[in-house]
Amino acid sequence: MAPLGLETPVDYIFIACALAGVYVVGKAFYNLFLHPLRSFPGPFLWRISPIFRHLRMSKGDLPVYMKELHAKYGPIVRVSPYELAFSDPQAWKDIYGHRHNGELEFPKYDGFYRAVDNVPRGIINAHREEHSYLRRQLSHGFSERSMQLQEPIIGSYVDLLIRRLQEQCGDGSIPLNMREWLNWTTFDVIGDLGFGSAFGCLEKSDYHPWVKLVANSVLQTAFMFSLADLKLRPVVRAILKLKKLAITDNQALVRAKLKQRIESGVERPDFIEGLVKQKNEGKMEFMQIAANSSTLIIAGSETTATLLSGAVYLLTTNPDKLERLTQEVRSSFKNDDEITLTSVGKLSYMLAVLNESLRRYPPVPTGLPRQSPKGGANVLGKYIPEGTLVAVWQYAINHDPNHWTDPYAFAPERFLGDPKYKNDKLDAMQPFSVGPRNCIGRNLAYAEMRLILTRIIYNFDMRIDDDCRNWIDQPVYTLWYKPALNVYLKPVAR
Repeated sequence: MAPLGLETPVDYIFIACALAGVYVVGKAFYNLFLHPLRSFPGPFLWRISPIFRHLRMSKGDLPVYMKELHAKYGPIVRVSPYELAFSDPQAWKDIYGHRHNGELEFPKYDGFYRAVDNVPRGIINAHREEHSYLRRQLSHGFSERSMQLQEPIIGSYVDLLIRRLQEQCGDGSIPLNMREWLNWTTFDVIGDLGFGSAFGCLEKSDYHPWVKLVANSVLQTAFMFSLADLKLRPVVRAILKLKKLAITDNQALVRAKLKQRIESGVERPDFIEGLVKQKNEGKMEFMQIAANSSTLIIAGSETTATLLSGAVYLLTTNPDKLERLTQEVRSSFKNDDEITLTSVGKLSYMLAVLNESLRRYPPVPTGLPRQSPKGGANVLGKYIPEGTLVAVWQYAINHDPNHWTDPYAFAPERFLGDPKYKNDKLDAMQPFSVGPRNCIGRNLAYAEMRLILTRIIYNFDMRIDDDCRNWIDQPVYTLWYKPALNVYLKPVAR
């Protein structure tokens, strides 16, 4: 007789299943009643296991649903056994802001920022000291002086955009997919500023294969994050090795393009000139530069095109706002030559439109997770145990009625001191984050968006296709999954 009376394989299977059941029940009991985060409210199943949070993400509406969770549970919601979501302006400072008096920084969560770990760390996921070093090397490319030197490069692509739109619009009779045209423009700009040559999207009026790879790699990275967060990182690594993916194809194209840029030997006012100099001095490896270049491609193109698409949609579905912006733009300039990166800075309503578009349609609507540091820390006056994931979710806080009057209204006036919106908490919206790791390209992004939208408004009357009036209702997987945005453009007669 076998020990414990186990005589057949079925007996062993039964014992294994029983032990697994005991573990699951015990883990659920611990997470609900004994875990350090047990006092924070949240959905029952989400407090038991992170799988329910990731199932919701797979539906493509997690950032929108997060807003509903805050409405039900308050400014702090437990969205997994080890993760808290926040919807309060102070949380931006507590989590992401500068540290004082020896306080420890909330480090970035590798499960999110480094779900794909087959390349060196870059500026977006580097540890604190390395990040400071990389930011210093990249800062020259985003300085005021560099922006002035980059203006002819950016302006040439905006000129080409306007010409192509005039050629294709059929004098206002043919709807144009502005999602594509804006994507083509920002990718051409970032290709030139990042690698010294454009992708040729505007020239060919078509997507470069690389552009499609970038979009697909973002989707795949969101899936990899779910696996990594569920402690399945070995599965992520196996997939990257065994399967041909947009992620790995994108990495290969970045390396090839970067090699071409370095071998050209030309010194130019682009984003990676500082990194190239460090490589030439033996202080940085090629693969480190490639990792940062890949980040710049996505952060400098996809997010800008997304915001501009959102602005076009919100303006064309709010004709009174479009009319006011049109009047400001066309009364401020006598011709296209007067519209520059510098001159568009005087357009106050334009800036308000972009800010309100960032609020209503944030390019990154999710939360950017950090971890509570060693020894724990306080957020909103609450002690957060060490290792807890914490984040402010952009879409949720941007539409929280505790912070905004009529949160679903498109009202640029709220950023211009309109008394109706005097109680709005403008610091609740932080599309470029805050603190020492905020977006290095913030000023350039605003300048580029103002220039592109101003040139379009100056040259065309816009009307949205009726089939796209619900365009903003779209899924999101880290970034928005944007459908076609068809708009009629009628050239302005002058």
